Amino acid sequence: MDNILSLKNDDRFELELLFDIVRTFGKYAELRNALAPVLNLIEVRAGLKRGTVALLDKDSGLLKIEEANGFTQTEKERGFYRLGEGLTGRVFETGEALFSADISKEPRFLNRTKNRSYEEMTGVSYYCVPICSEDGVIGTLSAERQFKKDSVHNDRRLLEKIAAIIADTVKLHAQIIKRGSALRRNTAAGFNSGNALRAGPEIGRIAQGSAIVGASSSLRDVYEMLVQVAPSDATVLISGESGTGKELVAAEICRLSKRSKESFLKLNCAALPESIIESELFGHEKGAFTGAVNQRKGRFELADKGTIFLDEIAELSPQVQVKLLRVLQERELERLGGSQTIKVDVRLITASNKNLEKEMREGRFREDLFYRLNVFPLHVPPLRERKSDVILLADYFTEKYADKNNKEIKRISQAAIDLLTAYSWPGNVRELENCIERAVILSKDSVIHAYNLPLSLQSAVSTHTEPTTTLDAALSRLEKEMIIDALKITNGNMAAAARNLGITERQMGLRIHHYGIHWRKFRKSS
Repeated sequence: MDNILSLKNDDRFELELLFDIVRTFGKYAELRNALAPVLNLIEVRAGLKRGTVALLDKDSGLLKIEEANGFTQTEKERGFYRLGEGLTGRVFETGEALFSADISKEPRFLNRTKNRSYEEMTGVSYYCVPICSEDGVIGTLSAERQFKKDSVHNDRRLLEKIAAIIADTVKLHAQIIKRGSALRRNTAAGFNSGNALRAGPEIGRIAQGSAIVGASSSLRDVYEMLVQVAPSDATVLISGESGTGKELVAAEICRLSKRSKESFLKLNCAALPESIIESELFGHEKGAFTGAVNQRKGRFELADKGTIFLDEIAELSPQVQVKLLRVLQERELERLGGSQTIKVDVRLITASNKNLEKEMREGRFREDLFYRLNVFPLHVPPLRERKSDVILLADYFTEKYADKNNKEIKRISQAAIDLLTAYSWPGNVRELENCIERAVILSKDSVIHAYNLPLSLQSAVSTHTEPTTTLDAALSRLEKEMIIDALKITNGNMAAAARNLGITERQMGLRIHHYGIHWRKFRKSS
């Protein structure tokens, strides 16, 4: 602390700003969501306006504006640069920073300005620095300010440090994705044998023997609560959107409970008509109604000493709600058409995708029943709030449906991963599962590509990854992906990859240079 206080004002200001920028990146799961707040910090605190971050688009090989402070949405959407194109494209190509003084030396600038400096012509100082990683230039950071001669050196130094922070953040996000893929590869044998549960938590399961896949902090919070309530006999109410995995949570509670060796019965209250569900729950005597030719035990009787899970509990009619309340209070019931009171010892777990408190206020759900059910509430977060689980789930479903369809799927392409992680998943895990099953069926080369995924994932509106609309860009994306796949298949052998693609080695070399593909890294995986 004393060292910080002893710094000069300028150094202390810079250190505090850099600290706040790092902290801002740490708040967001996705890089693109953090860029706008970071650029706002740079403008407000350092006075550098029109901050722009452009990063290499892996599909097209072009430099794409990810965020631009002070630009219109239209300007952002058409912000693509090729190698050497414009000032930004030149920095991207050379890896060298570009400043106002450099611009003033350009022949095309001198011809128009009669040796007047860039600052004299525009009244602003312009800066553009490369964002570099171990593999080379991955983007650029640019900004400008009203010209102040004594600020040029400080601005340049500050932007270079911020560019280094962005590069480290990009690297960290890439490592997270790579780690998810490694988990799938390292445990492929366990999945292919059809014994997913014995493969353990290495495949992305939250705990040994659990059927729940995920590693996000929000899911772990739910699991910690689940572990605490499981050994008790408390009634649990699980809330969450449709498709989030509420039934899996209920099954996990049963697995960890002292009733785990007893029966676990499930019933979806929305799947049966009102005339049948009462009989399903409580049973009926012979002749209780038309068609009741035999006595039948209900789910509560069959689940005696065990656990019963009622999904979509909000769909129960008021009449059935009254009888359910009695079971919870007295632990007894009577079959339809019968007079004998039957004692039951059942643990009840319920779930609903509706807001039961709202249903209660509007008179559709009994208040006394709600408080009986809401002894221990658990909320399962939607998939959009735990994006780090998407890749783990995608890997799991890929292995599951590859085995089911007798297909060999070796990996998910980077373009497909980008689409999966960018999508908002309104249908949650169930929607993701359906998408992966479809992609596995459509795959023809042991790889899930972006074009194997549904069109809803590939739309600009739903993914916030607006692609260029030109034919050249679309062809470039496909060409780059094919070259990368060929290099992976041949373990980085450019000559063999060129032969597989039907092009010459010279053409292969030119394309690798154009797209900035680091072919040597594919040799390491051999």
